[in-house]
Amino acid sequence: MIFVSGVPFATDDSSEGFHTLSSLMEHPLLVSASSSLKYLPERKFSVSEHSSSERSRKSKLVYIFQREFATVDPALVDFIGTDEATTCVGLVIRNQNNGMTSVSHMDSPNVVDIGLSQMLSLVADHNSDTLLDVHLIGGFDDTSSQNANLATKSIAKLDGYSYPLCAKIVETLRNRNEKFHIQTLHVLRHNTQWDPNGTALPIFSGFMVETSTGSIIPASFDRTSRCPDEVVRRIRVTACFDDPNWEGRLLETYDTKTDHFVIAPCTWSIGRSYIAMEIQELSDTEILVKCSTSPSAEGPDFVENQRRRCDYLIHHPFWRETFHHKQPRVFQRTEDINWLRC
Repeated sequence: MIFVSGVPFATDDSSEGFHTLSSLMEHPLLVSASSSLKYLPERKFSVSEHSSSERSRKSKLVYIFQREFATVDPALVDFIGTDEATTCVGLVIRNQNNGMTSVSHMDSPNVVDIGLSQMLSLVADHNSDTLLDVHLIGGFDDTSSQNANLATKSIAKLDGYSYPLCAKIVETLRNRNEKFHIQTLHVLRHNTQWDPNGTALPIFSGFMVETSTGSIIPASFDRTSRCPDEVVRRIRVTACFDDPNWEGRLLETYDTKTDHFVIAPCTWSIGRSYIAMEIQELSDTEILVKCSTSPSAEGPDFVENQRRRCDYLIHHPFWRETFHHKQPRVFQRTEDINWLRC
């Protein structure tokens, strides 16, 4: 069930998610919230810029990669965030009563149904009247050029990746029994800008949630803050397609109660190493085209990250080298907010 401004958002439950999404995109309060978000400066987060003594006083962050989710307790974690989202969508669900906050980096309509249940398992409480704050940020108008007249197009017939994903998320929220209070809908045309050639690009590709207040902050992260186990977690994004245990599910990454990263095991075939060798032979431009859903919108380190992922697979072709006895890789936070393998 969807609420906006504290009241139920009336829709035809028999309609497709595209129609509900279209109506929400026009809601004055959500349009205003999206416009206000655009004026917030982007915070660039880096652990390496601080000395050890400074890090010990820094805020505790949980970072989420594509297809991952994590639910955090505000008593243990100050910020939770993600970036590198182009056609993907960041979904935030926060319990107004206790501040428990779950964030996912959705990359496909196929993970929405089960993924939402995963997120709600530690966020929703037994009080049926609890309003759950919801923020959707990311995805852009990847079907449009600057001169396109979207008003003349049927939303249901639009191609691309962002529209079907956003529509599926909205439809699933609408059809569940929980009360979802949408606070931010900064997606699609609200999150679109154009370069000098008229190519559509996302305005924001990342954000952080301040867990104590629920505030949303546009953000980007460098490699030192996308920890721990960065390369292995990147590999899981594509390797999970080889593992039936992850079909339709978001990747488990973090233990809420212990504030440990628990990188759940994922299997992959040796064929992944052969694909990695083929990719390494490609030019940077070819890697962008082959490996991205939106080559013109990727960040400057996209190709480098792909090559590092491929290097790991080439040198570790067997998944059992990474997940011994199919056990998770566990990391605990140190006093200076680094991460130590347990």
